[in-house]
Amino acid sequence: MDFSNRLQNLPDQFFAALVAKAAKAVGEGRDVINLGQGNPDQPTPAHIVKALQDAVEDPKTHRYSPFRGLGTLRKAAADFYKREYGVDIDPNLEVAILSGTKIGFVELPLALLNPGDSLLLPDPGYPDYLSGAPLADIEFETMTLKQENGYLPDYNDVSESVRERAKLMYLNYPNNPTGATANKTFFDETVQFAKEQGIAVVHDFAYGGIGFGGKKPVSFLQSEGAKEVGIEMYTLSKTYNMAGWRIGFAVGNSKMIEALNLIQDHLFAGIFPAVQLAAAEALNGSQQCVDELVELYEKRRKTLVGECRRIGWEVEAPEGSFFAWLPVPEGFTSVEFSDYLLDKADIAVAAGSGFGPGGEGFVRVGLLVTEQRIVEAIQRIEKLGLFDE
Repeated sequence: MDFSNRLQNLPDQFFAALVAKAAKAVGEGRDVINLGQGNPDQPTPAHIVKALQDAVEDPKTHRYSPFRGLGTLRKAAADFYKREYGVDIDPNLEVAILSGTKIGFVELPLALLNPGDSLLLPDPGYPDYLSGAPLADIEFETMTLKQENGYLPDYNDVSESVRERAKLMYLNYPNNPTGATANKTFFDETVQFAKEQGIAVVHDFAYGGIGFGGKKPVSFLQSEGAKEVGIEMYTLSKTYNMAGWRIGFAVGNSKMIEALNLIQDHLFAGIFPAVQLAAAEALNGSQQCVDELVELYEKRRKTLVGECRRIGWEVEAPEGSFFAWLPVPEGFTSVEFSDYLLDKADIAVAAGSGFGPGGEGFVRVGLLVTEQRIVEAIQRIEKLGLFDE
């Protein structure tokens, strides 16, 4: 039996190919320093693990979860947004619990768009945003994120024809892959653009807990009128090192939240209640673990940028996330350079072109290994003589 057209039209899974390439090198016995991954290297904080252990021992958690999640977690998400961002969220109407926010990005086109509609995506951007388009039988358009504009889209550059077709737009700050951040002024402009064009907004706030230089990342929902036009996705994967737990949520516009909840009513039967209770503890409990994590990433960021500049590799320091966006030396494409580093120095990085055509000329590097391994990686690159004057 042949695969459906929807499956045949899916894009190649960029991250699966990236992992396979690095794993092959490791399987050959090579000492690979993997800077290409986006998988947090630190353990989940102990108080969250303890909350899970306690919850697992309660037989009540062994039953099905309510379809739309535990009220405890919905309230925790609402309380979190009020405490951290001053945003009022109705836990019953404006929260959708997700088994990882990736699911939400793929579900939303199915829930909100019809054939002939278009999804507006950032370029470069998180590759899995693309998956929802063929599954929903819709088109997608892109907005180029330019270095000279701080990797923010310029809405004046979006053509009239694209504006007319687009019904849904994805944004992501702090940004993967560039590490750029957005300010409230940009989100104010986004709300105005969305209202004028009749476009719903989804802001991916995956790295909302990770900002540098003492600057806390801004929530899209802090802009006046944001809930009228969109929602924000928040995952616990990055802020609390809970990537493998697969838990997150969406908050904001009640109609969009209801669409998410409705499609999930038909696709899933809830998330293990013990995981939801542990997630509530993460959101409600001490945030010292978040402060310590940001401090760790900031030290690694300083080491990476300092070492790169020491060997003559002129790079920009990321403003948020746990990624750095590094320019490729002359004479290489992004893929050629990433392959060269793996072949010649046993260093894995993510080719920028894997995040869209706008990523050509860069590689993404993660701050997800120790400072010692970062130093070793740059020393290996130094020996290649790519940045000698």
